[in-house]
Amino acid sequence: MALHPQAAALLESMAQAGRPPLRQQTVAEARRGAYAFVELFGPPEDVARVEHWFIPGPSADLPLRVYWPDSAVGEAAPVLVYFHGSGFVISNIGIFDAPSRALANRTGCVVVAVNYQKAPEHKFPEPFDDAYAATCWVSEHAAELGVDPARLAVVGDSAGGTLAAAVCLKARDEAGPGITSQVLVHAPMQFGVETESMIANARGLLLEAEDMTWFADHYLATESDATHPYAAPMSAESLAGLPPALVATAEYDPLRDDGDAYAHRLRRDGVPVTYVCYTGMIHAFYGMSRRLDAAEDLFERMSAHVWSHFPTAESNRTGQAATDVKGHLSDEVER
Repeated sequence: MALHPQAAALLESMAQAGRPPLRQQTVAEARRGAYAFVELFGPPEDVARVEHWFIPGPSADLPLRVYWPDSAVGEAAPVLVYFHGSGFVISNIGIFDAPSRALANRTGCVVVAVNYQKAPEHKFPEPFDDAYAATCWVSEHAAELGVDPARLAVVGDSAGGTLAAAVCLKARDEAGPGITSQVLVHAPMQFGVETESMIANARGLLLEAEDMTWFADHYLATESDATHPYAAPMSAESLAGLPPALVATAEYDPLRDDGDAYAHRLRRDGVPVTYVCYTGMIHAFYGMSRRLDAAEDLFERMSAHVWSHFPTAESNRTGQAATDVKGHLSDEVER
């Protein structure tokens, strides 16, 4: 399918801003530029309440932003631990405020957005250690948050998806917090692998192939980090025993084949997985529901996925979530 008209219009509006390619920017310039996503995400929706927490992390206190939808007030609600996209280098929970609110409202779950530390000041494994520590904290302090630790899922987009996948690996490896499911959206799962999608979508589609080298150079502390399973989940010897996964990719994304390959690995190792490739879409479409219909569709799929794997799935608050999903898909496979 050709590039979706909505995605093409989005790319045109971004091109008119005239910013240089990411690889030609300093870290400070790239971080300032990331605030353009606030406008792309659109106005933030109302939620019942938002609270800011600071929790002890392995090397620093970590900011959390906790979102309660109306349906989750006054009960031990399900909880989603959310890791935002960043390339491990840029962005923060403030930039992703609107998508976090939408995620809470669409799923009916409390959303805990984690502001993990960023490279190059904090290289691997620090961002991952923060993500894992935050997930453990949410599980262990569920009563303080008013959430149900038996209904905890992890969600991440882009680099946040890598962190979410790695958190599931360590939770399995160390008998850590119980995670009912994982949602991985256009996430890099390996470093330095020239896939077909990396070649075909190398330039002009928001995320460029050379940008991944820029991110990796800032994030990875040593050469061996590129194949550490908690940095590159595709490097894990086995994916058996991981939580059921929803893996979503975009057709015109250099990282499309990473998601496809990871979904196949999960299936091979006996993990239930749904793989969805959004036709005509580009990297970072997650959260842009005011500009891209596919982003709203993805929220509905995410809701259906997490609720279907909660222990009380039969009480799904959004009974329509599993049935009211619209098109935009080139492939959806229940694995």
